[in-house]
Amino acid sequence: MTITKLLVANRGEIASRIMRTARECDIAPVAVFSDADAGAPFVADADEAVHLPGNAPSDTYLRAEAIIDAARRTGADAIHPGYGFLSENAEFARACAAAGITFVGPSPQAIESMGSKIRAKELMAAAGVPVLPGITLDSDTEVDADDFAARVTAEIGYPLLVKASYGGGGRGMRVVRDPSELFDAVTGARREAQAAFGNPAVFLERFVDAPRHVEVQIFGDTHGTVVHLFERECSIQRRYQKIIEEAPSPAVDDALRTRLGEAAVAAGKAIGYVGAGTVEFVLGQDGRFYFLEVNTRLQVEHPVTELVTGLDLVRLQLQVADGLPLPDEALTATVSGHAVEARLYAEDVGAGFLPATGSLARFDVPPMKGVRVDSGVADGSEVGVHYDPMLAKVIAHGPTRDAACRRLARALHETRVHGVVTNRELLVGILREPEFRSGAIDTGYLDRHDPAQLARTAPEVVRLHALAAALAGQAERRATAPVLASAPSGWRNVPNGPQVAKLSYEDDEIEVRYRIAGRIVEAEVGAEVLGEVVLHAASESLVDLTVDGVRRAVRVQRVGDVFYADSSLGATTLTELPRFPDPQSRTAPGSLLAPMPGTVVRVAVDTGAAVAHGTPVVVLEAMKMEHSVTAPHDGTVTELNVAIGQTVETGAVLAVVEEAP
Repeated sequence: MTITKLLVANRGEIASRIMRTARECDIAPVAVFSDADAGAPFVADADEAVHLPGNAPSDTYLRAEAIIDAARRTGADAIHPGYGFLSENAEFARACAAAGITFVGPSPQAIESMGSKIRAKELMAAAGVPVLPGITLDSDTEVDADDFAARVTAEIGYPLLVKASYGGGGRGMRVVRDPSELFDAVTGARREAQAAFGNPAVFLERFVDAPRHVEVQIFGDTHGTVVHLFERECSIQRRYQKIIEEAPSPAVDDALRTRLGEAAVAAGKAIGYVGAGTVEFVLGQDGRFYFLEVNTRLQVEHPVTELVTGLDLVRLQLQVADGLPLPDEALTATVSGHAVEARLYAEDVGAGFLPATGSLARFDVPPMKGVRVDSGVADGSEVGVHYDPMLAKVIAHGPTRDAACRRLARALHETRVHGVVTNRELLVGILREPEFRSGAIDTGYLDRHDPAQLARTAPEVVRLHALAAALAGQAERRATAPVLASAPSGWRNVPNGPQVAKLSYEDDEIEVRYRIAGRIVEAEVGAEVLGEVVLHAASESLVDLTVDGVRRAVRVQRVGDVFYADSSLGATTLTELPRFPDPQSRTAPGSLLAPMPGTVVRVAVDTGAAVAHGTPVVVLEAMKMEHSVTAPHDGTVTELNVAIGQTVETGAVLAVVEEAP
């Protein structure tokens, strides 16, 4: 290769993953990093790193001139944009060429042709690829509510999908089923698209109910060859973002695979595609498919294709960027076995997938045969509000789909993530759910299966873990006691009174009452009296006990007043409650609290306004997603404590709505 030093213009797990292949190719990796990412693992993975002062993407990873300057300063002769950020920015690709730096990606013309979804659809229709009807709204297009609604009804019909014209990842995406919802959906999508991609243009198209989301990996070289590397199933989504992907699709047989592949290659040839790209389709229940878009970059889910084909897609990207033809193994690739990927996010499933922040006290995915982990975090990493909340991708490969699903479920089940709320339990729940395991899935899967129920921890598990947390807390206090340090944990000179610990789990308060007599524990958790409990060992980090004849070890980690309990039954996060709460800590009835750290992008009401239950009061933006905080009941807004542009922390009182009599 002629590339000797590669700057990765991205962050997190994808930056580390690209650097791994670069090293294998004897290419020196260079990182760029923001203030918040100064201690991130990907920075340590690089040979050299350049600081981009600031945290907002527009100040750091979206600053093309700063990234090109970093390449010049370090002597990098190529830039890999990863995905997101500048990966589909034609002007950035041109700027790289003007600076004499190789852009590891398609040509600016190809990016540009696919950057406009309306132009992309015109090209695809001309190439014979099936398309859906749609309308695009450029950044300067004014929308008149009545006239526009009439046009949409005539040209598209309902239901329809509104999404950002420039970018992907579900940003700015809304489903509209009735004309009355159209104007607000378009306005909100434009605002979100501007925040995520710097361009408020949006695209509207017919929405196919309950389709599968199937995409085809394509690869082109500078010698005119375009091939496909089979399909991926990406139907398991939340908020229009994929969370579980697999290859191959369980719905695609050999005949359909051939048709999808031919359509994808035709799409690639129509735009003279070079490098790695993905042609996305919606696949209807009747087996007909329609073009969605071409992602002119590497995809988040590329590892499943790598595992079933044995190819390193980043290596192929670097070879093609160097002007080499696609190697024989890419031209003659076959599918071996099945691969499934799960995206592990810092988010609160029960609160509607709100992004979560915090410091990771522990991040541990146990090594297992057939399991790959692409991680952007480690113990001690900070998860902030500035970037996407994905922590890692966990990918399993097996001889069959069932084997791959089982491996991935077990790996996630044994994963320990402490310090932030995650979607781990949801991922495990999906992977073990019968309908998913049968392959009968579509993009409406999580509409039929309540995510909160899939992620639910059984009450008996919570009780066991609450007892273990109480015993671990007791053992910790005993170990640090300044007097009578030799006394056993739980010993009391008044044995008739039980010890009491108060914990909270989600929205529930749990009282644990226990009395230890030698190895026997009399325990009551909540209203449940546990059966015979034998305590084999108790320390601040491990509680080994038998309940009703079944022995289990519970690993416990305490961070502040939070206990993280992990056992063979799963994981539970419990918070120790103070015995004497501070009266000043109570909030007024009707207080609307910030569910996450974020920035206020909209204040929908004025002080004194009458509002109905569910009316949006304040809209917050965090991690490039918007969240509406709504009125908890009919009433009057008596306090409004925030303004547009203000940054708030979790739990801040945004407003107070006094309930109507």
